Amino acid sequence: MRWDHIRYCDAAQNEMESFAARVRDADLDTPVPTCPGWSLADLVRHLGRVHRWAGGMVERRVRRRVGARELGVVIPDDPAELRPWFEEGAAALLRTLRAADPDEAMWAWGADQHVRFWGRRMLHETAVHRCDADLALGAGTGVPADVADDGITEFAANLRSAAAFSPKIDNLRGDGTVIAFTASDTGTRMLLRLLPDRFAWTRTDRGDDVRADAEISGAAGDLYLFLWGRRRLDDPGIKARGDEALLTLWTENSAV
Repeated sequence: MRWDHIRYCDAAQNEMESFAARVRDADLDTPVPTCPGWSLADLVRHLGRVHRWAGGMVERRVRRRVGARELGVVIPDDPAELRPWFEEGAAALLRTLRAADPDEAMWAWGADQHVRFWGRRMLHETAVHRCDADLALGAGTGVPADVADDGITEFAANLRSAAAFSPKIDNLRGDGTVIAFTASDTGTRMLLRLLPDRFAWTRTDRGDDVRADAEISGAAGDLYLFLWGRRRLDDPGIKARGDEALLTLWTENSAV
């Protein structure tokens, strides 16, 4: 079951504050290995831009996609201004989200065309990039199990829509084969059935008897980072079994 809107806002605030703390005294020229070609400064620019973009669209309750430039989002040229710029944008986004009716209709790139999409999406956008900052700085990283568990289902809910900007997702097709994604600590089990013309997700309980042709499992936090491309099949904490060709199909075509 989804959380309520305010819980998403509160969790997003925790992640925004954690990200700001990571980069506050860091060297912004530090490379980010999980975002090849990016530095920490690029990561701050990206996340700050996304926060302002989302906040601007929610504030206007847009009915179509509106670009960041059209919304007046400006990124500072001076790297010294990036940290306060990020924090100001995060705070403005949270004010906008908390003041909005989560059930009000608006454009979203996912299936849920309401304000509530954006509170949830900004939580997970920020959590993943906070992990990027952790990894860039050589720190251990992780995501709280409840956040990760929600994020696994959010990823599944939005994957089909993400094909609009990640076209390889359309290669996830098959003849009814099934890949299972199992969170070993929370019990969440998502089944991805690959059909000739589409794919379909089903959530089941751990221990069910639904046969899977391949399975990827780990604690919710590890599985969450795997789905977002921050863990690999051979990384500690991730277990994979079953049809190797099917596992390869997933890893080569699921990046969002």
